[in-house]
Amino acid sequence: MNKEFNQYYLGIKRKQKRDNILFTIFVLSLYFYSSSFTEFSITTLIERLPNFFDYIYMTLPTLHFNDLLVGKINGHLVKGSLAYWGYRLNIQIPLLWDTINMALSASIIGCFLAIFISFFAAKNTDTPAYIRMPILFTVAFLRTMPEFAWAIMFVMAFGIGVIPGFLALTLHSIGCNTKLNYEVIESISLKPVQGLKSCGANKLQFLRFGVWPQIKPNIIALSFMRFEISFRQSTVLGLVGAGGIGQELMTNIKLNHYDQVSMTILLIISVVILIDIISSKILKYVLEGQKG
Repeated sequence: MNKEFNQYYLGIKRKQKRDNILFTIFVLSLYFYSSSFTEFSITTLIERLPNFFDYIYMTLPTLHFNDLLVGKINGHLVKGSLAYWGYRLNIQIPLLWDTINMALSASIIGCFLAIFISFFAAKNTDTPAYIRMPILFTVAFLRTMPEFAWAIMFVMAFGIGVIPGFLALTLHSIGCNTKLNYEVIESISLKPVQGLKSCGANKLQFLRFGVWPQIKPNIIALSFMRFEISFRQSTVLGLVGAGGIGQELMTNIKLNHYDQVSMTILLIISVVILIDIISSKILKYVLEGQKG
């Protein structure tokens, strides 16, 4: 018995080793094939990577330890102080607040509609094909169009401002989260649903009591993730005039205001970290019924 088991184990091990080698060869072949079209070169990457760090170095502010907390002298900000580095905070913080509100409102509306639509898009919710298929086609189109493309079209229609960014983020949120949500719905256990149906439950009842309790944790987590993604994307939409802190970032990059580039990026990173902390605590509270 032990001899047979050892032979079986060695056979499986050899097969796994062979599969791993074949898979590695396949992936490497795809890499070299695609890199020949994209002109990607590891040599070029290594040679020019220092240029990236040079730019990062240029964006770092010049701070003097003795002058860090010094404000104005004779009505002028002191170079090397924190006040001098953040002289545009009175402009950047309101723009950052606009970006947060844009991402939050787009995420709330987009995720709410995505939850509603996903129940009709899933295969296991008894939705007729003539309703489900158009929904699948529509959400595929919404998520295929990147936020950047949506923002360009809405800027042309509504002008520069926050509204184009809000609409672009909302449509993309609907498309992406609907797909993620209905995949979660399709992965649930059907036993509670079948039990409710056998007791005479209608569609609304088995969705409410059989489906929703199973998908609630994942749906909430995906919604928080969408808010974080929307905030990061909203900073990029400023490139096309969709408002918010992204517009300030792109303006500073174009004008070579390197110190303000670093300040803007620092504000964005700080908000992303804060969103992650707050969302994790809210998620824990909602799912566990207790404060984190």
